[in-house]
Amino acid sequence: MLKTSTQAESAKDPSDTAEVRPRQVDHSWAVRRILGLGIDALTMKQAVSLVDETIRERKQLLIGVVNAAKIVNMGRNPELDEAVRSADVIFADGMSVVWASRILRQGLPERVPGIDLMTHMLELADQRGYRVFCLGAAQEVLEMIVRQIEERYTGVVLVGSHQGYFTDQDEPRIAEEIKAAAPDMLFAAMSSPKKEKFLARWSGEMGVPVCHGVGGAFDVMAGKVKRAPRMWQKLGLEWLYRVIQEPRRMWKRYLVTNTLFCWMVFCAMLGLRRSSKA
Repeated sequence: MLKTSTQAESAKDPSDTAEVRPRQVDHSWAVRRILGLGIDALTMKQAVSLVDETIRERKQLLIGVVNAAKIVNMGRNPELDEAVRSADVIFADGMSVVWASRILRQGLPERVPGIDLMTHMLELADQRGYRVFCLGAAQEVLEMIVRQIEERYTGVVLVGSHQGYFTDQDEPRIAEEIKAAAPDMLFAAMSSPKKEKFLARWSGEMGVPVCHGVGGAFDVMAGKVKRAPRMWQKLGLEWLYRVIQEPRRMWKRYLVTNTLFCWMVFCAMLGLRRSSKA
């Protein structure tokens, strides 16, 4: 909940004005434990049904997604770790997480990519006339996304948008703007850990039934970043496609995180084998 603002509090970090929310969903499905993180074993179809049910029943659902890089970074960043774990459901965005689940005998049914889930949610909103708010990306990209939604999904009620380059001090004002717009769905297209921390702090206060952090999905949807072909996605090589597109910026990031993720899975696999022999 938001606290009353005072002159003394104005100099504090905005995170002091909101607490990380408790999880809202009672899980009636399997949750797999992968490298110490609970990941929900739902298919894409089931995830979309959960979104629809949440909106119709006026409940709240904060969606989190993880790939290999984010799991590694959660171990380095306690705030990111806490924010991700506060999500009501966590899906495997990366194919490497699905493979790890099978190696560790915690098999997930399929990958649920955040960008594809966003597309399915927009299709659902188009059918049901749901209200949507778009938060994130640069202003020119955001304007393109707004136009595309208006043209492609004529049944969507687009109730607001705000670019993603804002400071921590701006967060309370933006959260209030979203609350006043009363959307059924909020798409937060910001980089990690900004989007996770924003949603963990403010989703409860905003009262939006479904919040989904979609990362760079607006840039992909706008054509600013090209997504890997379907076959590359199935082979778990989207990261390599990103490296090919932006080698100077991406090669080191993915080399380090992918190597560390493989090492984490290997260590967990050894522990699993030892415990089975005991």
